[in-house]
Amino acid sequence: MYNSFELGIKYLRYFFTASNGKGHGTHSPFVYAFIDDVLRDNSAGKSMFKKIEHLRKQYKNDRQTFIEVKDLGAGSFTRAGNTRAVAEIAKGAAKPPKFARLLYRLVRFYQIDSVLELGTSLGLTTRYLSLSHPTHGVQTIEGAPGIAEFTEAALQYEGVNNVKLLIGDFGEQLPVALGKMQGRKLVFFDGNHQYAPTKQYFEMVLSTCNEEDVLVFDDIHWSAGMEKAWKEIKNNERVTCSIDLFFIGIVFLRKEFKEKQDFTIRF
Repeated sequence: MYNSFELGIKYLRYFFTASNGKGHGTHSPFVYAFIDDVLRDNSAGKSMFKKIEHLRKQYKNDRQTFIEVKDLGAGSFTRAGNTRAVAEIAKGAAKPPKFARLLYRLVRFYQIDSVLELGTSLGLTTRYLSLSHPTHGVQTIEGAPGIAEFTEAALQYEGVNNVKLLIGDFGEQLPVALGKMQGRKLVFFDGNHQYAPTKQYFEMVLSTCNEEDVLVFDDIHWSAGMEKAWKEIKNNERVTCSIDLFFIGIVFLRKEFKEKQDFTIRF
C-alpha cells in the first residue's frame, strides 16, 4: 500500500498528464461517447440519489452501532476479531458519491442486464447499482458476515428487492454469482486489493464474458501490486480498450476496436 504522500504524488502526475475529460482530441467515437454521455452526464438520477446520500451522512455519524468484523484482505479497515463503529466503516470503505453515480450511468448507458459487485460493505454503492435497474438485478458479495447481515437487514427494511447479497469468500461465491448472470454484464471489483486475488477474480470473470460486458476495478493505483494487476489486465488479449480514471479503471472487450486502446482521463 502506498502511503498518503506517495499516492498524492501519483495523483498529481495523473492530474496533469491525463486527458481533460471533455473529449477534445479523442478520435475514438466509442470513447468520445463514453466521455460525453457517461463521464460528464451528471443529470441522471439526481433526485433518487438524495436518499442514499442522506443515509451516507447517517452512517458516517453513527458511532453508537458496532459491527463485528474480520480481516477482509488488503485495504481492509478491520483486524481479525475486532468490532468497528458504523461511522468508521463508512469512512474507510464507502466509495465517494461521484464514482457510485458513474457506475449507475455505466449500467444505464450500456444497457447492462446483470450486475455483480465484489465487496458490499454497507451497501451504499450497492444502492446506486440497484437504482440503475438492471433487468436481472444486482448480486453483491461480502466476506464479513457481520457487515453482510447489517447491510442485508437495512436493504430489506428499505424495500430494496432487486439485490441478492452473497456471504463468504469471493473465490467460493464468485462461480455461484457468475452462473446466475444473464445478458450484458457489469462486474465491479471492489473487495480484495491485492495482486494475486485481483488477477484470479478477473480471470474467473473473463472466462464468462462476452464482448458487450464491462469490467470496473477499484483502487488501481492503491499499491504496487494493484498497479501490476491493472497493467496485466489492460494487456490481456481480450481487453480492447481501457480507461484509467486513477481511482478506478474500466475495461471493455468490444471487437469493434481494430487495435488495443488505452486512455487516461481526468475525472
